[in-house]
Amino acid sequence: MTIQRVLLLLLLWMWLPHPCHTEMLFRRTPDLRPKRSGGRASGNDGKAIHRQKRGWMWNQFFLLEEYTGSDYQYVGKLHSDQDKGDGSLKYILSGDGAGTLFIIDEKTGDIHATRRIDREEKAFYTLRAQAINRRTLRPVEPESEFVIKIHDINDNEPTFPEEIYTASVPEMSVVGTSVVQVTATDADDPSYGNSARVIYCILQGQPYFSVEPETGIIRTALPNMNRENREQYQVVIQAKDMGGQMGGLSGTTTVNITLTDVNDNPPRFAQSTIHLRIPESSPVGTAIGSVKATDADTGKNAEVEYRIIDGDGTDMFDIVTQKDTQEGIITVRKPLDYEMRRLYTLKVEAENTHVDPRFYYLGPFKDTTIVKISVDDVDEPPVFSRSSYLFEVHEDIELGTIIGTVMARDPDSASSPIRFSLDRHTDLDRIFNIHSGNGSIYTSKPLDREISQWHNLSVIAAEINNPKDTTRVPVYVRILDVNDNAPQFAVFYDTFVCENARAGQLIQTISAVDKDDPLGGQKFFFSLAAVNPNFTVQDNEDNTARILTRRNGFSRHEISTYLLPVVISDNDYPIQSSTGTLTIRVCACDSWGNMQSCNAEAFLLPAGLSTGALVAILLCIIILLVIVVLFAALKRQRKKEPLILSKEDIRDNIVSYNDEGGGEEDTQAFDIGTLRNPAAIEDKKLRRDIIPETLFVPRRTPSAPDNTDVRDFINQRLKEHDTDPSAPPYDSLATYAYEGNDSIAESLSSLESGTTEGDQNYDYLREWGPRFNKLAEMYGGGESDKDTS
Repeated sequence: MTIQRVLLLLLLWMWLPHPCHTEMLFRRTPDLRPKRSGGRASGNDGKAIHRQKRGWMWNQFFLLEEYTGSDYQYVGKLHSDQDKGDGSLKYILSGDGAGTLFIIDEKTGDIHATRRIDREEKAFYTLRAQAINRRTLRPVEPESEFVIKIHDINDNEPTFPEEIYTASVPEMSVVGTSVVQVTATDADDPSYGNSARVIYCILQGQPYFSVEPETGIIRTALPNMNRENREQYQVVIQAKDMGGQMGGLSGTTTVNITLTDVNDNPPRFAQSTIHLRIPESSPVGTAIGSVKATDADTGKNAEVEYRIIDGDGTDMFDIVTQKDTQEGIITVRKPLDYEMRRLYTLKVEAENTHVDPRFYYLGPFKDTTIVKISVDDVDEPPVFSRSSYLFEVHEDIELGTIIGTVMARDPDSASSPIRFSLDRHTDLDRIFNIHSGNGSIYTSKPLDREISQWHNLSVIAAEINNPKDTTRVPVYVRILDVNDNAPQFAVFYDTFVCENARAGQLIQTISAVDKDDPLGGQKFFFSLAAVNPNFTVQDNEDNTARILTRRNGFSRHEISTYLLPVVISDNDYPIQSSTGTLTIRVCACDSWGNMQSCNAEAFLLPAGLSTGALVAILLCIIILLVIVVLFAALKRQRKKEPLILSKEDIRDNIVSYNDEGGGEEDTQAFDIGTLRNPAAIEDKKLRRDIIPETLFVPRRTPSAPDNTDVRDFINQRLKEHDTDPSAPPYDSLATYAYEGNDSIAESLSSLESGTTEGDQNYDYLREWGPRFNKLAEMYGGGESDKDTS
């Protein structure tokens, strides 16, 4: 009703003829006003017409937003004092929204809004108005600017930038602790009424939280809110405009509040006494078990540190705090022995590492528990008296000498006997041995310090009753040195003396080495085995000696090499010595003593040949010899190669053609004409199954007579092959397939005789001699039998 009254009064006020009315009134003024350029016009009577000054002009209109009427909304009226109401004037409107949003009646000057206007989109519009003569289109009034201001109405509710807020506050906070501030905005005009005045109130979340009406700050409303009881809260805040009065618009938002943890709870053990067990054989560092104190807090407020504060096992056990699980891990600190002690009692304390001084009044933030650890008996392996043994022995001791003894015992109450043995992987040469009963180690092979100065053995001790339980101990044997090696030359010396050498000239400096290592260091003495008229030895007393000449001049043609025996001895006990022989060559030298040649035969060669020429000649001879040897080897390697290779050994000389041939009419397969007719041989033909090595002159063989017996023919051919140098050197099977000349009896085949119609007469077989008597009896007898039958 209030808004409607205001609108009604406003409309009445706009229609009244008041200086604040929405009309433009123009009054004429005397013609004494200055003329405007271009504003001069002529009437019908030809007199000049001058525009007069306007009396006043309305410069501001007001318009309510969100108009809901069906007609255009009336804004105001423009009116000139020169308007006689005869329609001669025309009103023109320009500027923001002119012609679209705002229209003007050209005759009356009434301004209307064509649609609903939202102040939140635009709060005012600036327009310009002018009155012109409709007929001449000349302005009768100057253009005037005015503003249409949009009056606000409460058409926007308060809004929050976030639909859901997230906030936190520490637990146990005092009343009034600020949690978070929420702010709502209203799009209405804050300068017009209470449309944009926002008031906050809490719809959900009481009695735990409250909100300040003017600022929107949310604060705690209850003391000692405990996170362990409730951690999450949901608060609904309402923002209402019109100062919270009835009819105002409102908006809401949700605030999720979390109580963060503070250290207000001490750690607590679930049990006052904890029992643990561990075998006595557990090595140092073994974890026995764990203890844990629970804390209702979270994060660093729940971190606990464990320690052993009392008990009879404080030196035997340790406790370590595991950060990820917040447990106390009890570990073995020293070796355990069931026979020594079977039960330990520890007092373990758990304390928070981060204590908040504000909550000291809640009591001590620590707790204790009793941990009892029982040690279980196990069958333990033997224990050596030492962790390692070191024995020293001289290298010249006799075989079977005891170098040391290891001792071990059974730690169990049963005290089982111990058996000792050597790990042969540490004594591959079996130089040492051990007595299995008492652990005495003795030598089984000679020792030599120069071969190996140290021997690292491993001795195994095992219980006789339980051989699987073993213990190892390292035994280090150091071999002490004995002077048992004689000194020798340090290197091989290539010594020479010049033919023009003088007496007392140094030709070589020698030194010696000794495999022994005496405590006082090495000391060598050098001397000659016998007096030598050519050379002498001078000891430098620094383990070196000099070889000097004793006479002037040497000749390599007389003696090209001298042998000088040198005796080298040491100073250790017993004294060891050796004789080394120096080979001294006599060489030709230049005037500065540089060796040129040590070969006596060089003088026998022609003087005109230099060393380079001799080397070239020698190389040529070697090359020729190599060529000859290669040529001879190639000739020997050339062997007869079969034309057709057999899968079997070639020495069998069986030629497999894998060809059936064309029968008797195939004369190309194999030429047997020479066997059937020896007279047809003209030239000796070479064998076709091998490659001939050399070509020999064919030897003519006499042809056998027509009446020669087959045996004679074969013997003759055999002799020829035995004496033939081109025949193969291995066994050969020669098949001749020769039947001889045609028989006067023609064919003896019974196959051919079966085709004749008459009976055959074989009486002539008896005329051929004793060789055919058998055939004559066989065939002749058959005929007689046939007659008798």
